[in-house]
Amino acid sequence: MNAVQQPTRPPRTPRAAQIAAAARDLLEERGRNELTMRALAERLAIRAPSLYKHFRNKEAVEAALVEDGLAEMGAALHAALSKASTPDRIPVLLAAYRRHALAHPGLYRLATTGPLPRKALPDGLEEWAGSPFFLATEDSHLAQALWSYAHGMVVLELDGRYPDGSDLTRTWQAGARVFAAPGST
Repeated sequence: MNAVQQPTRPPRTPRAAQIAAAARDLLEERGRNELTMRALAERLAIRAPSLYKHFRNKEAVEAALVEDGLAEMGAALHAALSKASTPDRIPVLLAAYRRHALAHPGLYRLATTGPLPRKALPDGLEEWAGSPFFLATEDSHLAQALWSYAHGMVVLELDGRYPDGSDLTRTWQAGARVFAAPGST
């Protein structure tokens, strides 16, 4: 089973990297709706027009954050899988996915909900970031189903939709058993 090669990401200027970092902080603190060019400029103590020298608009800032989110999630999942034995791939993958998503909820939501700005992303990034699901299942349809399960679980957990007292770790483990069961492909 061969992993997809991690794509090369174009470098950012130091100022663009600083702006993206400030945008990410703002996103995590206040949420997507509060991520505006004005709020970002205020965070950086600069005038909003200065941002446009580095990012053409808010959508470009968001695309940079989506790129970061996919790259970081992909790195976390590939790292987790590299340490997992074959029978443990799915539970290890799901645990890493949950851990990473819950640690970065704003970035997670931005990168995984709504339309994906594919044309603004480096070639191959989306495939590379999602390939751990295929590597864990060795079946493209099962990989999509597994990602859909993981995504749904994360969103429900982030939204506080499970009843109080739910043992979500056990729920994740139950899902992992179902996806890893013989005949699930």
